[in-house]
Amino acid sequence: MVSSPDCSDSIKNNNSEDDDVAPLAIVIMGVSGSGKSTVGNMLAKNKGCSFLDADDFHPNANKEKMSKGIPLSDEDRIPWLERLSDLLRENIVNCKTVILGCSALQNKYREILRVADPSYKSGSYGSCRVRFVCLEAPVEVIAARLEKRAEEGNHFMSAKLLQSQLDLLQIGDAEGILMVDATLSPQAIVNNVRDLLLHPSGK
Repeated sequence: MVSSPDCSDSIKNNNSEDDDVAPLAIVIMGVSGSGKSTVGNMLAKNKGCSFLDADDFHPNANKEKMSKGIPLSDEDRIPWLERLSDLLRENIVNCKTVILGCSALQNKYREILRVADPSYKSGSYGSCRVRFVCLEAPVEVIAARLEKRAEEGNHFMSAKLLQSQLDLLQIGDAEGILMVDATLSPQAIVNNVRDLLLHPSGK
């Protein structure tokens, strides 16, 4: 098994005040409309690192299905997730922090992203250098956002897919996923995410 690189020198040379741990991949997850792109972009700017929007890496066939309100199958999702995992790994092995906005609705999908950490062993969530933050909000709030986005023509995904995403969303307590209230202002959400990443146990 390939070990993760020693990134201590990179950390010392990083001016970000909260980067006192090895660079890692932070996945901002949740259903469509929860604010992943907005929060992910702001967090990346705050930390001085790259932001990847998973939607940008969907093949056209996936986008066409979603625009028609057709849920993606695992056959559609897995190659997409594997590509994202490869991108995360490139950053981890080069000692670079990266933020990814991705639905990552089920543990089996998150496991594909976790293996971006060369040292990851299945189930060793606490030591994995890929961490997940889930943005959560009431269904009616998400639905209203999706309807507005559809009216503005700013996204390819149909609002009709919200229920299918909610049905898929599955989070296990053992995973240690950080839960954040997505009804707050984007800046407040970013502040909460930073605090949770620094003090995940609330200490």
